[in-house]
Amino acid sequence: MSKITITPAEGTWVVRAGGAVIGESANALELTEGDLPFVIYFPRGDIAMAFLDRTTHETTCPYKGTASYFSIMSKSKTYTNAVWSYENPNPDVAAIKDHLAFYVQEGVTVEQV
Repeated sequence: MSKITITPAEGTWVVRAGGAVIGESANALELTEGDLPFVIYFPRGDIAMAFLDRTTHETTCPYKGTASYFSIMSKSKTYTNAVWSYENPNPDVAAIKDHLAFYVQEGVTVEQV
């Protein structure tokens, strides 16, 4: 099994899409899986959900479970399937339930402030 660690992310984290801040959290989680770069998971309550539109896309991770996806609707562009969430994660990673993660790409940034 790939080793997964979940720890509180230090400081305050912000996610921006299309130039707008769509979320800010001092309660984000940092998930590290094996040798992959860490991913910041934001509590759902700290994200402006009005900018997100659920899609039908799903993926399955043997360690985390089934991920559902959202697109980000910014003024200038739609970022398709740019957000994922494990709504019923496997017990070993239960801490990420009700959290969202973002694909960093041109126009979408996740950064510590």
